Amino acid sequence: MYNKVFLIGNLARDPELRYTPSGIPVARLVIAVNRIKKQDAGSQGGDADFINLVAWRRLAEICGEYLKKGMSIAVEGRLQVRSYEKGGEKKTMTEVILDNMQMLGKKESRPDAVKNEEEEIPF
Repeated sequence: MYNKVFLIGNLARDPELRYTPSGIPVARLVIAVNRIKKQDAGSQGGDADFINLVAWRRLAEICGEYLKKGMSIAVEGRLQVRSYEKGGEKKTMTEVILDNMQMLGKKESRPDAVKNEEEEIPF
């Protein structure tokens, strides 16, 4: 059996970084993944799916430090389905447990980017 997920999308909100009682970092993120579909008249419309993501340990700290709402990211992980009770009602949640994350887009638009004017090439 093989449980592997690859997604590319935009963060729907800032990551939520917390710590377990034993001090292990855990970050919860939500990624918006667009779905393009053809409409009757030949034009294209789109819907977005919102996917819950969970990062642990050092990856959680990196997500909490560098990621912001609206950023494009690529993630790799595995699907996990868990159940819990809320108000006496049983709920089921599907989420992606992250193994890897890559920030996408131009380096200048990422928060970790540092501009170095000496690297500019004159034309």
